[in-house]
Amino acid sequence: MYEVLTQINSPEDVRKLSPQQLEKLCSEIRSYILECCAVNPGHVGSSLGAVELIVALHYIYNTPQDKIVFDVGHQAYAHKIITGRREAFRKNRTVEGISGFPKREESPYDAFGAGHASTSISAALGFAEAARLQGTGERTVAVIGDGALTGGLAWEGLNNAGSSKADILLILNDNNISIDKNIGGLHEYLLNLTTHPVYNLVKNKVWNSMGEGKARDWVQRKVIDTKSNLVRGSGGALFESLGFRYFGPIDGNDMEQLICTLQRLRNLHGPRLLHIHTRKGAGFAPAEANPTVWHAPGRFDPATGERVKTNYPADRYQDVFGEVLVELARMDSKVVGVTPAMATGCGMNMLEKAVPERFFDVGIEEEHAVTFSAGLAAAGMKPYCNIYSSFSQRAYDCIIHDVALQNLPVVFCFDRAGLVGEDGPTHHGCYDLAAYRSIPGIAISAPRNETELKQLMYTGLSLKDGPLIIRYPRGIGEGEPWREAPYQALPKGRGEKLLDGEGVAILGLGPVVNRALGAALKFKADAGKAPAVYDMRFLKPLDVAILEEAAGFKAVITVEDGCLKGGLFGAVSEYFAGRAGAPLIKGVGIPDRYMTQDTQKAQRTACGLDEDSLLEQVKELMKNL
Repeated sequence: MYEVLTQINSPEDVRKLSPQQLEKLCSEIRSYILECCAVNPGHVGSSLGAVELIVALHYIYNTPQDKIVFDVGHQAYAHKIITGRREAFRKNRTVEGISGFPKREESPYDAFGAGHASTSISAALGFAEAARLQGTGERTVAVIGDGALTGGLAWEGLNNAGSSKADILLILNDNNISIDKNIGGLHEYLLNLTTHPVYNLVKNKVWNSMGEGKARDWVQRKVIDTKSNLVRGSGGALFESLGFRYFGPIDGNDMEQLICTLQRLRNLHGPRLLHIHTRKGAGFAPAEANPTVWHAPGRFDPATGERVKTNYPADRYQDVFGEVLVELARMDSKVVGVTPAMATGCGMNMLEKAVPERFFDVGIEEEHAVTFSAGLAAAGMKPYCNIYSSFSQRAYDCIIHDVALQNLPVVFCFDRAGLVGEDGPTHHGCYDLAAYRSIPGIAISAPRNETELKQLMYTGLSLKDGPLIIRYPRGIGEGEPWREAPYQALPKGRGEKLLDGEGVAILGLGPVVNRALGAALKFKADAGKAPAVYDMRFLKPLDVAILEEAAGFKAVITVEDGCLKGGLFGAVSEYFAGRAGAPLIKGVGIPDRYMTQDTQKAQRTACGLDEDSLLEQVKELMKNL
């Protein structure tokens, strides 16, 4: 089935292939990606679209000596497959398999780790300048998508790289979409370039009509230069003004064009930008027709494209957020939603459909999303800014300086908080509790179920004195009948006792408190007594009344789906520090290491956050009292 692919164990094998074999290799890589991802889900559409680009890069460049730096890494599956990890790719994103993103420890061909967007230009510039200073002669290529190019870090890198005159090639892989459809001025600018009549005239009337032989090669080289100059005059001047020589746009799914162009560009020096136009999901009709769904489609039939339907036993937190936000927007005309390119993932696409004029997808721009929300709040609106927990780290300064310092009532909804499963260390939302607890004037909450998420979002309607963070995990909820629950504002800094007990008090934060309650009830069924269980609900401000009640117990267990250092365990330990007769404090949460990719269930068990592990903690403490 894979006549050519089975012969490829490194890029050196790719460089031995004929042009016809390269085309066949690309076709086989697509089939292999689909075969593997059909049973082991991953990022499909972006990787299918970049197959020719990746094969051409390894064909022209002397990797791993020459460096290819990927942005995000969603498009790097072909890269992994042809760099000695073909069989390992069958277990991509599993605990015993390779990472779904470039990872330096995994292969010398992964020049720089990725997972978050807009990093490739800055990192590639570092490689290029190091090669110059060390005199190694290594070439550096950065591959960035048009969605990631909207990020502020990408433009900082562009500005510095262009002025540095470094020997760097930036490939702008423009497929007209990131996860959801691209929005904004840069998207329109790139669309104008790729649809410009001069470009299409040259492409359709000249390039495609050429014959064979040396004369064709000479003419094609002239066409590249001429076309670049013509398109540059129609809009490419933006990149030229930053110090880059602009080339393109060319068809990034045309192997012949790619190789011809890359060969010429490899021999040039200084900052160069090649603009290619690819099709997300190229070669697989279902993915081309619906690129948003096929960004990460789950399991599917590779022959038909029919997706395996997932029957969730409860509503997902992202769907609760989406539905509640629409209801709040209908209650209050000042409610607006802001997301940095995660509308479908976080559920805000529901607001886009229901109240489009109050929906803002700002692109992959977390810092801008936060400060834009601050401006909305300062002008009297009620922004709900939804950012994945790990991505919020990129906007840390803006949250402090632009929101909290000015005491602005922005509601931050941090989706994917805690352990996220197969996406692994780059995407875990482990650090938000510890990171934001130190900020004055900010409230931090974590609902234990869908109803509490609904109530906390409703609480945000009356927010006046500073920002509120609501953080909740990826995946399904507890099965609560949240739609029937009446709206009720929850008092800031107030938790709830869930179970009376003796000896040990369990203070939980977020949905893991349900596992703690289950462990306590199991212990009671066997021992006739139970530890007390409290839902803290707020990390900041802490419920002092609960803490004073907990002071009467022999031991306290804190339970949180966040890093132990600086989170609930840190806050409770600080509260009791130096107090005579204070209870023993035991913390259960994410340890001080990067958790590897695995299922969420397995990751939580590894951290002791499952019901059985918590039961053992209770038994051990109760036994020693």
